[in-house]
Amino acid sequence: MRIDTLSPAEGSKKAVKRLGRGIGSGTGKTSGKGHKGQWARSGGGVRPGFEGGQMPIARRIPKRGFHNKWAKTYLIINLSQLADVPAGTVVDYDYVAENKLAKMVKNNSGLKVLGNGELKNAITVKAAKFSETAKAAIEKAGGTAEVL
Repeated sequence: MRIDTLSPAEGSKKAVKRLGRGIGSGTGKTSGKGHKGQWARSGGGVRPGFEGGQMPIARRIPKRGFHNKWAKTYLIINLSQLADVPAGTVVDYDYVAENKLAKMVKNNSGLKVLGNGELKNAITVKAAKFSETAKAAIEKAGGTAEVL
């Protein structure tokens, strides 16, 4: 292989469209812009979303709702998902992620445990938040609920 024999991959290079180069080119005279008008002018055209002066759809449709950019999202897990965890296990965010006990949520603020289901084994659960029923059920089963 020599440097003078190298060439780009087939189809990766496309010739530039040469405008205003005669009738045979297909883009001669008006260069594909038609005759006169706003679109034929230098800098012509309208801004995105402009609808010819009528009230744009972005302003016709009412706005609803609110997105709180400081809202915290938690990886939620129920006690029913922890029912099969062996006794003496330390359940935290990493344990839940490794064992795929809950669907992962992007940019979450930790683990939240809810009290749906029964717990029979004494386990240690470390999470950012607990519901009152979850905390009571974990302690009733002989485990501990640690808030991180």
